[in-house]
Amino acid sequence: MDRPTRSPLEGTAVTVRPLAPAEDLPALYSASHGDPETEALWAWMPYGPFADRDAMGAWLETCAASTDPAFRAVVDHASGRPVGMVSYLNIEPPHRRLELGHIWYAPSVQRTRTNTEVIRLLLGEAFDRLGCRRVEWKCDALNARSRAAALRLGFRFEGVFRQHMIVKGRNRDTAWFALMDGDWPTVRGHMDRWLAADGAGLSLTALNRPLVEYDPAASEQPPGG
Repeated sequence: MDRPTRSPLEGTAVTVRPLAPAEDLPALYSASHGDPETEALWAWMPYGPFADRDAMGAWLETCAASTDPAFRAVVDHASGRPVGMVSYLNIEPPHRRLELGHIWYAPSVQRTRTNTEVIRLLLGEAFDRLGCRRVEWKCDALNARSRAAALRLGFRFEGVFRQHMIVKGRNRDTAWFALMDGDWPTVRGHMDRWLAADGAGLSLTALNRPLVEYDPAASEQPPGG
């Protein structure tokens, strides 16, 4: 398995590219700060909201220098401005696996096609170019929105790691999800179908439900059965 490169991933509505802290800071700060509703996007993150723009700028500099997590900016084509961030992390080439995380978007693009297209680009890179066997998605077990997003996108729930971390002074139980290379062609087809229709008349959750609810162990016959 190769490691992620710094090459941009080009979609129809967004581009996912490496961070450029000085260039991206004004848009990313204004997209994520200014009022309680906007700053709520940081609720499940181990960082943020930031005291001021300079503080976020210093954080972006550390993000840009990191290779794991490998942070990326999400640039909206319509505005030409960054509207969020994502990353590859826990990158394990010997085991051909990695995780998608550190995902946040400006409220203006939440519940639009943005996240679906971003994840399609990241998964396409992971499975089709890097040669991953497994891509993981983890979130706070109390984060119902992230858990629903994982299932909608074709990740299968694998369990909860109790007392996994302490985040912002409180316990975090972590819900684990994963997508395997054998399931990726089906998930890719569902995503491409949904994106081509821009979601009109289609539910990606419904398309992926048979896949994420399938339990291979339940279909196996016990010895002597």
